Amino acid sequence: MVIKVFTASSSGSTAIKKKQQDVVAFLEALKVDYTQLDIACNVENRMWMRKNVPEEKKPANGIPLPPQIFNEESYCGDYDTFFDAKEDNSVYAFLGLPPPPGSKEAEQTDKVDIVENGTHAEGNPDDSAEVPVKECNGDAHEEEQQVQGDGEDGQTAGDEERDEVEEDTQAQAEEEEEQEEEELRQLEEEDEAEEQEEEEEEEEDLEETQEEEAE
Repeated sequence: MVIKVFTASSSGSTAIKKKQQDVVAFLEALKVDYTQLDIACNVENRMWMRKNVPEEKKPANGIPLPPQIFNEESYCGDYDTFFDAKEDNSVYAFLGLPPPPGSKEAEQTDKVDIVENGTHAEGNPDDSAEVPVKECNGDAHEEEQQVQGDGEDGQTAGDEERDEVEEDTQAQAEEEEEQEEEELRQLEEEDEAEEQEEEEEEEEDLEETQEEEAE
């Protein structure tokens, strides 16, 4: 099975370039066999990608942007679903590949199998056994109140920092959205130009045919 990664080599969007590099670099780090297919310089790759991305996975305008990932003919997902799989240590499942022995994903799969088979992990065999609770005497209550007071003092500073981070994140998201819209507009213009060129070629062929028949 070969993983196909559809990318755009001449993309003017920094966000798209970064996403493409992230996917390719991660696959190389995992030593996963993949083929990178350019949709900017190859019309067939572009049309194949758009045709095989499921309708429910396409954006509102119906034109999916790179990177798009396939396992042979089977659709795996776009960058967002790839990123989620990477965060969850489930990239091999995302790609439709068996995880290699010893990997985190393989260990997680083994744990799931153990739970599904009803086998307890090593440790206390009796889950119902009561664990004695250590009672602590002294000034524990006073210490708790002091910690709570310190936490309230630092809450304002923490809120301000969080607001700044949210503003920066929102600004970055808006910039990436603008870049993706520009990339989409360029792809649409290229498609229109190619369609117009094909129509002109067909008209020229038709005229030549008519002239030959007239002779």
